[in-house]
Amino acid sequence: MTTHKGFTTNILHADRLDKPEHGALHKPIHTSVTYGYEDVQDLVDIFQNKKKGYAYSRQGNPTVSALENKITIMENGLGTIAFSTGMAAISATVMTLIKKGDHILASSYLFGNTRSVFQTFIELGLDITFVDATDIENVKNGITPNTKMVFVETIANPATQIADLAGIGELCEQKGIIYMVDNTMTSPYLFQPVKVKASLIINSLTKYIGGHGNALGGSVTDTGLYNWENYPNIFEGFKKQVKPSVLGLTQIRKKGLRDSGGTLSPEAAHSLAIGAETLALRLERACSNALKLAGFFEAHPFIKKVYYPGVEGHAQHERAKNLFLKFGGLMSIVLADGVDCFAFLNRLKLVVKSSNLGDTRTLAIPVAHTIFNELGPEKRAEMGIPESMIRLSVGIEDIEDLLADFDNAFA
Repeated sequence: MTTHKGFTTNILHADRLDKPEHGALHKPIHTSVTYGYEDVQDLVDIFQNKKKGYAYSRQGNPTVSALENKITIMENGLGTIAFSTGMAAISATVMTLIKKGDHILASSYLFGNTRSVFQTFIELGLDITFVDATDIENVKNGITPNTKMVFVETIANPATQIADLAGIGELCEQKGIIYMVDNTMTSPYLFQPVKVKASLIINSLTKYIGGHGNALGGSVTDTGLYNWENYPNIFEGFKKQVKPSVLGLTQIRKKGLRDSGGTLSPEAAHSLAIGAETLALRLERACSNALKLAGFFEAHPFIKKVYYPGVEGHAQHERAKNLFLKFGGLMSIVLADGVDCFAFLNRLKLVVKSSNLGDTRTLAIPVAHTIFNELGPEKRAEMGIPESMIRLSVGIEDIEDLLADFDNAFA
């Protein structure tokens, strides 16, 4: 497929250049679960990975494939596998690549649901250690002879800590460790983890890539940088069927997507693919709004602290400036002592009280009482989450209206 220089140009024309039926500009929604062949050998070859095609929609569908192609282009990767949600992508990938006795090193600031599923994996017998990944020394000290994977996020949710992404990439390359980076909070428009030598990239497509809060989805992209040929947990049968570069993708699709069943529906894939076309435009506006809001909050007497990589007082501000195109739309604020968190939120009229992220609308949620409630006060304190923290996903509204809404709520 022909690719052009522009990020948005490539996404807009990806379907058309793949020549869908009747001159359509978008890949149509294929709802068929089963696929028939005149020659049974064609079906056999697809099952045995000798030929590309579709056998059963739990592990592949033409509409989903078109979305996967767009994500691969955005992430400058080798290939992508889409899932029903971002959590399905994480769970299936870990389950298919890691075995009992292996060790995973993960950021201690992981998103609550990711932390929760990792805790479940620990209870099932996996060895997982959490470290402050903002400092490379903590990561170096956490590596063991059995470490098979390092898992971090680009910007932590909700307190916006930023791991030493480049340093960890160098370390994992030296030691032959899978480097898995969750790019959800930046999206491939603001950052491409392949540039810091990531092996696998996770995206919750529900968030910025889809962008409109109307479809769930997730994905894992192989950057092509990891040598799967010598990875001990690859199923032997696959080594006889596919070239070494796609062993990881084959295993994740066959042993992860197919066996776990976290299949993305063609209807959702179509919505996400359409939403992806305006990713750059939406993020430009959201990032601009977020930076202006951060300045407003920093000067406000009712705000104790602002967590946003774009403010100069942020611990990883310089790192964010060097790594990311812009500082993102995720922000958290801590209210001053005596300010009632619930009363303040209820006074907001434009901002939506909601748990999603990356929507076109600005969303707010009290963190300790909702998405991190299950962790308890000790874990929340360890992760830097105060009880009066409010997480904001900044949208694309007119900034004057957002500022007025917060101003009125504080008044």
